[in-house]
Amino acid sequence: MRIGELAAKTGVSVRALRYYEEQDLLVANRSPSGQRHYPDTAVQRVQLIQQLYAAGLASKTVVKVLPCIETEEVAPQILELLRAERARIDEQITGMLETRDRLDAAITIAGEARGDGRACPR
Repeated sequence: MRIGELAAKTGVSVRALRYYEEQDLLVANRSPSGQRHYPDTAVQRVQLIQQLYAAGLASKTVVKVLPCIETEEVAPQILELLRAERARIDEQITGMLETRDRLDAAITIAGEARGDGRACPR
């Protein structure tokens, strides 16, 4: 498939796909006229790249761990990197859960206070 089709199927911009190529995260074959052509498996790879970025991994880290995630063959040094990233994500999740709990408490208080004229300052 061509780059525009891959972009449409994944919801990722053409510019981002070109960036993934620059970072060696994605490989395209070139036609004689220079057009990029991707295999059908590129859709899943781009989705995985997006998930790793969304989890906060840097490009350098994604380049290192992506082949291991896809093949499920992990070298010991990459395993340590994966564990460190997982621990970092766990910390983020804990922080987000605490934030959600605070928001829930504020929502509860606001719901109970409704009608008595109390409001949070603006």
